[in-house]
Order: sequence, then C-alpha cells, then structure tokens
Amino acid sequence: MTDHWKVAVDPRVCVRTGLCAASAPTEFELDRNGRGRARSETLPASEVVLEVAESCPIEAISITDADTGRGIFPPEP
Repeated sequence: MTDHWKVAVDPRVCVRTGLCAASAPTEFELDRNGRGRARSETLPASEVVLEVAESCPIEAISITDADTGRGIFPPEP
C-alpha cells in the first residue's frame, strides 16, 4: 500500500453536514455551497482520513490507493 491516497467527495451525494471539514480541517474543507471536499486530490494515507470517510453518513467520500488505484473505502467486495 502506498503512503498517499486519492480522496474524492461526490458532490452529487454530499448532503452538506460539514462533518468531514469539522473532523479533519487540515484534509477537508467546504466549498462555497457547503459541500465537503478534500483540500487536495491526493492526501497522505492516515487513520484520520479513513475515519472521516467511514463516518460520512451517506458514504460520499471515496479513497483509492494513489499508486495502484485499488479501492480503500468503501471497501471492495
């Protein structure tokens, strides 16, 4: 596994709870419409980023391994 992940928040799914930005303001922010987004397309792999993705109430956040493209979250079947 790489030490960097590609992190994306699906704006069509995000319901603007702000939980991601409140929980990890270094990694996530809110856009002008109040939707969450990663501060960068690629973030350092961390428990914080994974916990934020797991805590999103509608699973709008996806994480993939930046080197291999393998899904980290949501877990692949």
